[in-house]
Amino acid sequence: MPVVITYFPHGATVDNENGISSGWSDPPLSEKGKQQALELRERIKGRKFDVVFCSDLKRAADTAKLCFGDGTFVIEDRRLRECNYGKLNGSPSAIVEPLQEKRIKERFDGGECYEDVRERIFDFLEFIKQNHENDSVAVVSHKAPQLIFDVLLKGKTWEQAFADDWRKQGAWQPGWEYILE
Repeated sequence: MPVVITYFPHGATVDNENGISSGWSDPPLSEKGKQQALELRERIKGRKFDVVFCSDLKRAADTAKLCFGDGTFVIEDRRLRECNYGKLNGSPSAIVEPLQEKRIKERFDGGECYEDVRERIFDFLEFIKQNHENDSVAVVSHKAPQLIFDVLLKGKTWEQAFADDWRKQGAWQPGWEYILE
């Protein structure tokens, strides 16, 4: 039976507002990010999720707790982390973002490539398939995991996933649905 996964991005961070690509560094949500999480809570009020997973990085965990925190058990999972940019964690986005599409198979110095993240997300999805059959699952995470959901669950190429990324289009929405069969 299929699993419906609804993906939610974490709220804005201090790094986001300062043009920094965090990677595995762990900045807090900004005041705007906290407000975004509370607004998302209102926008999805009435939707039922059987389980909520989030990255173990503070920005995703805090978004999940603000959005789903009223008695909903939120499970932090390190497989849902952003790509590890290695020596470039916490560096200006003007440096990191142009490199992302070039790091599909080639690792960031001291970090990961997108194929490494793909392996983490594939493992996470296998776990979901085995343990949450027929459930409605919420995931609060980062850019790289969402791109990989597009590749693994929507059949997009890496090039399509990067080109269609809502962040480039400014096309945020209150959740993206994926079907895991």
